[in-house]
Amino acid sequence: MPAKSKAQQKAAGAALSAKRGETPKSKLKGASREMADSMSEKQLEEFAETKRKGLPDKKGKS
Repeated sequence: MPAKSKAQQKAAGAALSAKRGETPKSKLKGASREMADSMSEKQLEEFAETKRKGLPDKKGKS
């Protein structure tokens, strides 16, 4: 499942980095911390690899 916004894609990248041990989990905040706890590495990869071109900065309310 691709990310729906640039912010979501960026948070997934940060969470993935922490999940892999590249950055300390204590440095994560907000959505990225929740994503690291609740999503698998494969799910995070799918969100993080989404191309940013054409994505809104933040997900709009549905």
